[in-house]
Amino acid sequence: MIEKDMQYFTIEAPTPREALEQMRRQYGQEARILTHKSVRRGGMLGLFAREGVEITGYVGRKQKAPVSTAAMEESRKQILADARREQSLQLILKEIEGLKTRLNTDNGDKAGEKPPGLTRIESILQANEFTAAFTEEILTRIRKEFSLEDLDNFPVLQTQVLDWIGEQIRICPPIQVQSGNDERAKVIVVVGPTGVGKTTTIAKLAAVFGVGGSSSSSPKVRIVTIDNYRIAALRQIETYAEIMRIPVSCVESAGEFKSFLAMADGTGLILVDTIGRSPRDLAKLAEMKDILDAAGTHSEIHLAISATTKASDVEEILKTFEPFKYKAVILTKLDETLRIGNILSVLTTAGKPVSFIADGQSVPQDIEGASVMRLLMNLDGFHINRERLEKRFGERAKISDAYWS
Repeated sequence: MIEKDMQYFTIEAPTPREALEQMRRQYGQEARILTHKSVRRGGMLGLFAREGVEITGYVGRKQKAPVSTAAMEESRKQILADARREQSLQLILKEIEGLKTRLNTDNGDKAGEKPPGLTRIESILQANEFTAAFTEEILTRIRKEFSLEDLDNFPVLQTQVLDWIGEQIRICPPIQVQSGNDERAKVIVVVGPTGVGKTTTIAKLAAVFGVGGSSSSSPKVRIVTIDNYRIAALRQIETYAEIMRIPVSCVESAGEFKSFLAMADGTGLILVDTIGRSPRDLAKLAEMKDILDAAGTHSEIHLAISATTKASDVEEILKTFEPFKYKAVILTKLDETLRIGNILSVLTTAGKPVSFIADGQSVPQDIEGASVMRLLMNLDGFHINRERLEKRFGERAKISDAYWS
């Protein structure tokens, strides 16, 4: 009887077809495939490798001596050992990648615990009601830019965080108003949801621009309201206007508004008080927009938002009033809340600037031009180095300095 001695082989090639052709060339038509699998070829430690195929097989040839069972078993063990080494290498590479990811994310955090400085900053941001996304953005930046040793220096850490917050706050440039003799009147429109203090804000702006300076330099100011449906609001603005000796007009349509603007010769500033509408009342908002469009490109729209509004509602208000193409946000009722992280989070994420800050009912004292310094001072839990921050971001835009002589 003729017996065969089994010769085992392993072939790697880019494709199954090339592997099969190579096997036929080297071992002939008698060669048989034992295993077939995909492998990664080339590279270093599995990096930059290319996909390929590996086949193992055997071929028989006539021998005088019978085949050695021990040799066959040894070859089989060798093939299995090679396969296990390849799997182990892939597992090691995955572990290395996972370790790199954890190191980049945690920056030295041990056993899932944050360093004390990082935990303290997170607590302060949460106490100021910054959104989770904004807070995580700050924490990620700290991990990237601070070493473990630097995290132990909390004064330096909190100073840097304040700088990062301040850098993201956008401030609208001050309103420039001409005397009204030669230039067309500037139209400032205040829109916003019901109850945010639009009418009081209009009265404050009228006092600031119309009464604040000397008679020779102050522009002639007029107030227009399209909120004819709320008698109390109309009486309120008329009372303010009478005290300031500023004329008030009411319009109910785009045609009336156009006619008013055409006859406003010599007026430097026209302040428009609008109807307070829910962000969900889209039909009424569209009607109001049609009236305001009568002012054309000469109008400048500002969106009033209460500082007491929660972050999710602020996001909805910004989106709903987007068709009005508002230039900036007037932040009202700052005196009614101790937390403004919600407002700052949403405004910085949306890239919306702030033009004015109102913090009370007194006319015109409780309003000022927006400033980074004023908003940072409202944050709780931080040690505010006022002198340093003023050098960094400028002083508060006080009404007395900006508008009153």
